[in-house]
Amino acid sequence: MKNTVLKSLLLASSLLATGGFAHAADVTLNVESWRNDDLQIWQQKIIPAFEAKNPGIKITFSPTAPTEYDAATDAKLAAGSAGDIITCRPFDKSLGLFKAGNLTSLNDLPGMENFSAVAKAAWTTDDGKTTFCVPMASVIHGFIYNKDAFDKLGIKVPTTRDEFFAALDKIKADGTYIPLAMGTKDLWEAATMGYQNIGPNYWKGEDGRKALIDGKQKLTDADWVAPYQELAKWKPYLGDGFEAQSYSDSQNLFTLGRAAIYPAGSWEIALFNSQAQFKMGAFPPPVAKAGDTAYISDHPDIGVGMNAKTTHPEEAKKFLTWVASPEFAEIYANSLPGFFSLNSKDVKMADPLAQEFVSWRKDHQSTVRSTYQILSRGTPNLENVTWTESANVINGTDTPDAAAKKLQDGLDSWYKPGK
Repeated sequence: MKNTVLKSLLLASSLLATGGFAHAADVTLNVESWRNDDLQIWQQKIIPAFEAKNPGIKITFSPTAPTEYDAATDAKLAAGSAGDIITCRPFDKSLGLFKAGNLTSLNDLPGMENFSAVAKAAWTTDDGKTTFCVPMASVIHGFIYNKDAFDKLGIKVPTTRDEFFAALDKIKADGTYIPLAMGTKDLWEAATMGYQNIGPNYWKGEDGRKALIDGKQKLTDADWVAPYQELAKWKPYLGDGFEAQSYSDSQNLFTLGRAAIYPAGSWEIALFNSQAQFKMGAFPPPVAKAGDTAYISDHPDIGVGMNAKTTHPEEAKKFLTWVASPEFAEIYANSLPGFFSLNSKDVKMADPLAQEFVSWRKDHQSTVRSTYQILSRGTPNLENVTWTESANVINGTDTPDAAAKKLQDGLDSWYKPGK
């Protein structure tokens, strides 16, 4: 009997010494993502911060090229080989994953109370009842400008549309700089940095966007045609040959100091900081007149959810709860200036240009791009048609009214509000 007990004790001691107990082993969570440009940030900042507070859980970040991510993730999910954590595109792509049973409800996840309904909208079912991804970051639209150029020409930062066009006139008259660095070759640039940038001040942000979804407004209404009327006025201020100017061409024109204003998404900040040799500032889309309610496109860009078939659900929930925390928000926002936390807790940012963008949230109402939720599920796809027509209006090949009619006719062909 004594020998049996002694052998058992020796065996237990041996197992402990070699880490032989299964429950003592670390759990590794694999994170799927299309953001392969931030691998070092995950490896050097995000993962160490989480693992330091959660011993026993290891994180492996496994990015796929952005253009291959959706197809690759679908294939892995179908084969049962996808990671425990799925990085979520905004709106319909992730909603499709949830409806297919690949993502789980996160309604009861601790930390979700840190996000507003608008912040969660991109990862919530149409009825608003279930959220299935933790919001990580958004991007904000506005204008980045060359401070040196403005100082040289004595231009004040415009706050109204009249001031904006007066500034463009002054820049054009001087002749040193191209007033606006934007082209129409890539189509999406005209829509994303043009139409979706200035549009919310016309259609009144979420009020207009939701009214369009509900069928209470149409794209041929005055508030939806007006952004195209303004875009048509941009044409004289773009560089020669803007019709053949690509997105990267626009970036280069600005960072080389040849253009004074860049219609922007905040995701440009890190690149511009590394390339521009001049001081930069930013201003939000100008309003019609001083005192008007102002709006910004504060568009959700990225979130994370839990693979419904993960074998480590409790550990995955711990990770997602941490992503919902102010600690993660501060790490992410400062590591990737221009990708702003959607957490309702204030996040201190070191980058002055990023801080300028995010400061607009205090006196502007936030909205998301008008085409992203529900309205681009059919054929023709409203988002893609908006790209084409935004470029056509700027090029002068379509009038604002004609462009708006094409958008509405396309939507009417398949979308029946409320059904």
